[in-house]
Amino acid sequence: MNRPQNLWVRRAFFQVHLWIGIGIGLYVVLISISGSAIVYRPQLIRKFARHPQHLAVSGAPLSREELTQHVQHDYAGYTIDNIFTSTKPYLPSMVSMKRGSSYVSRLYNPYTGADLGNPSSPIERTVEWLVDFHSNLLADMTGRFWNGIGSIVVTLTSLIGMFLWWPGIKNWRRSAVVNWKASFPLLNWTLHSAIGFWSSLMLLMWGLSGIYFTFPSYFSNLLGDSSQILLWLVRLHFGRFGRAGRVTWFYWSLSMLWVVLGLIPAALAVTGFLMWWNRVLRKKSSSASASEPAAAPSEMEKKEWEVGTAVPSSD
Repeated sequence: MNRPQNLWVRRAFFQVHLWIGIGIGLYVVLISISGSAIVYRPQLIRKFARHPQHLAVSGAPLSREELTQHVQHDYAGYTIDNIFTSTKPYLPSMVSMKRGSSYVSRLYNPYTGADLGNPSSPIERTVEWLVDFHSNLLADMTGRFWNGIGSIVVTLTSLIGMFLWWPGIKNWRRSAVVNWKASFPLLNWTLHSAIGFWSSLMLLMWGLSGIYFTFPSYFSNLLGDSSQILLWLVRLHFGRFGRAGRVTWFYWSLSMLWVVLGLIPAALAVTGFLMWWNRVLRKKSSSASASEPAAAPSEMEKKEWEVGTAVPSSD
């Protein structure tokens, strides 16, 4: 409770936290940024959805077989999955095709057989690409499975980080705030510590909800009919609290807050990497030759040990 840095188990957990954090750092940064980018997904889709212009109705539309011939001529090697013809004569038909694991959707003029382009706007396609990356790592169900494994690792790392954060009764307040006047290494440490402390519940929520998206049956078996709990878990993950057609200033403000909060895992990954760089790589690159006597601990290192953040080396 008073000097946890003296415990061997804390030192062991520190090494586990350190190397797992470095191993999944890039993954956490990319998932964090993509998650923040898609908070406004419904609004962006509605705003930038492509609305096809009305076609000139001239005579009878092409038969399904005739339209198929036009599509196959334009996209040789693709297999037509389906053709959706609108009940409104002035709207284009949409054709979905696939080749291996690649899917393509195109709009076609049902009267001339002309390719009218992608049914989605560039903004829509970008947003959906980010959604697919965030949810499935661009690898369908295989990617989703590994995303679930990543969520498990993030959850465990967060729990270990909560254990490591405790610096002792006398120093816990200092580990919950940022020391803006400190030198960069200590400033970076206090950022990592304070951000991790204040966001610990959010990190656990994101980790658990990420596991739920991959392994929903385990949660259903555990919670039974508690559908509201799972619904709120999904809402909290994506930061969506508004109702369709009723978007208020409060909803926009809350969503913007979620955009900022979604960058917290990336901030922790970056500050954690910088801590490792300062403690290990920079120290090795700038260390004196083995024949020289060891330098006395710096003021920054003394300060770290005082607040319970430093882990003594094996020297």
